[in-house]
Amino acid sequence: MVNGLYPAHIPAMNIDYLLYEGKATSFLNNRISKYVIGICAGCSIFQPIELRLAILVRLALLGKIGMPELPEVETIINDLNKNIPGLRIRDIWSDIGRFDVEKLKLKIVGNKIEKIKRFGKNILFFLTGGKIMLVHQKMTGHLMYGKWKIEKTSDGQEKISSLLKGPFQEKVNNYIHLIFYLNNGRQIALSDLRKFAKVEVFDVRSAGEIKEIKNLGPDALTVEFSDFQKNIAGEKGSVKQVLMNQKFIAGIGNIYSDEILWKAGIHPERKANFLNIIALKKIFKAMKNILKKAVKKRGTSISDFRDAAGKKGMYGNHLFVYGRKGKKCLKCASAIKRLKIGGRGSCFCPVCQK
Repeated sequence: MVNGLYPAHIPAMNIDYLLYEGKATSFLNNRISKYVIGICAGCSIFQPIELRLAILVRLALLGKIGMPELPEVETIINDLNKNIPGLRIRDIWSDIGRFDVEKLKLKIVGNKIEKIKRFGKNILFFLTGGKIMLVHQKMTGHLMYGKWKIEKTSDGQEKISSLLKGPFQEKVNNYIHLIFYLNNGRQIALSDLRKFAKVEVFDVRSAGEIKEIKNLGPDALTVEFSDFQKNIAGEKGSVKQVLMNQKFIAGIGNIYSDEILWKAGIHPERKANFLNIIALKKIFKAMKNILKKAVKKRGTSISDFRDAAGKKGMYGNHLFVYGRKGKKCLKCASAIKRLKIGGRGSCFCPVCQK
């Protein structure tokens, strides 16, 4: 027990969903921090999954982990679409039981990959046989295209290593927990330190009922201003939270909401339903500008994200405000501040953003 908090006191909730929707509460922020602090004093009482959840939540709240957002997922999609369409899935391996590999094999082995598309932060593989495979990389996952081998160690464990040199050798690329073997001798592999990634297969006829897709708002990269205004303007929450809510606008998370609002000169705590059309147009223009630039720079690799070749994205070298607390604003040289909004850290300039 740590300050009266047992593992059982962690509520039975989908913590990843709370983070995804920007709804992490003060309970998670404060009580979990005590829980994590207690690791040093009495780690024997903690369950591994609870440890992972607790640490993951705390790091995410502190801004130390960034879930892949639209530019990162778009980068993966673009990379895979250069090599994958037309290839067949000939086998599948995973050490994550909930993926149920044998069921996956029955559904998609032998099927050809026709195209790969992005919906918000979701990756959809369209397969022959009327199947769709959905992959959500979650907090620390990323798909790669290369060649790996699996060897048995002396203690009976499985060791996965890349057969290709270069970026694939980086530690962050070596948490391989899922491999799709293709008929050209290469593989699609999922590296996922925290093992929260999601993989599901659907019949194409029920595509409209996939909850991860049907509840999404218009895509941030392609939405027209009229739809953007309609979805944002009537909401009572802070503009930061509304931008991150996938049912209003799909694809934006903590990193790019900070970047967009700085570029637009809008304070993250301003209520969305009090924004006039001038402010909305500034946000819309900044959103398009930031996201297109981030896609061009192949995403942000502040933590685990890597592209399909295992390489870092370069937008992290061009961040205006995210993660820059205490540093000078690139517009006015004032110190960047950081506050909590809906449980998520938000960096902003107190002078430029009104």
